[in-house]
Amino acid sequence: MWYNRRMLELYMDDVIRLRKPHPCGSYDWRVVRLGADIGLRCLKCNHRVLLPRSDVERRMKLIVSRGRPSPAGGQEP
Repeated sequence: MWYNRRMLELYMDDVIRLRKPHPCGSYDWRVVRLGADIGLRCLKCNHRVLLPRSDVERRMKLIVSRGRPSPAGGQEP
């Protein structure tokens, strides 16, 4: 059921692979913004996009590498 799904845990600087390639040919993206919308930057051409979290969850194939988790308050030390 749709209400039973857990929210995908993403961290800043995670590298994720999407199911379809960007027009430049790359499948891999770096997470540059978190929230209801996820900011992604293409690793090949540095193009930046902002997608709703639900679209990222649906389009994502796998997490290639993890960034470091941010502290609970969301502030850097």
